[in-house]
Amino acid sequence: MKWVYVVAGIALYIKMLVFPDLAMDAADLPAVESVVQDSGVPNAVSGLIFRNRLYDTIFEVVVFTIAIMGVRFLLSDEQPSRIVYQFTDHPSIVLARLGATIAALISIELAIRGHLSPGGGFAAGVAGGTAIGLVAITSSSEWMEAIYQRWHASVWEKVSVLIFIVLAVLTLIGMELPHGELGTLVSGGWMPLLNILVAVKVALGSWAAILLFIRYRGLL
Repeated sequence: MKWVYVVAGIALYIKMLVFPDLAMDAADLPAVESVVQDSGVPNAVSGLIFRNRLYDTIFEVVVFTIAIMGVRFLLSDEQPSRIVYQFTDHPSIVLARLGATIAALISIELAIRGHLSPGGGFAAGVAGGTAIGLVAITSSSEWMEAIYQRWHASVWEKVSVLIFIVLAVLTLIGMELPHGELGTLVSGGWMPLLNILVAVKVALGSWAAILLFIRYRGLL
């Protein structure tokens, strides 16, 4: 079978050399301009995710929620780990917490301005989860668990999902806020709020998964 892969690789290489490059400037595509006009935000990707592909986005959020519930269910019968592996040397702790601070700031920026520039709710949530993970490997697991319980993070995670679904349904049936001025922070109707809700959901869901893996596996 190796010769098949060799022939396929050679054919692909010849195709790239012989056939012209069909790539086009995104600014010249009428579809991009149409998405920007319909959504009211300059970030066409956010316009697609939270308007043109809103059905997909709803189920992506739901799937992520089910995944976190699945982790909790699968690990519920296991015994908590007695050993938790963490950074102990001071330089690693300082670098990890510095990275957590930077990731948290990036998360906030992406959540607030994701509809105006590259980024968005999912990227913001990943950045927030990264910040939480970096703190978790340098701090006491009991302390992290206590903060999670004190601020009712699991409740806020579920509330963010429910609010997101409600706002998404309102968008799908045509009940939208005014788009506002293109390029401003308050523009795009529900889109800024949807971005923030997705960021909160992904970050808090990541926090829950991190705590579960620390409790039952002893490491991330």
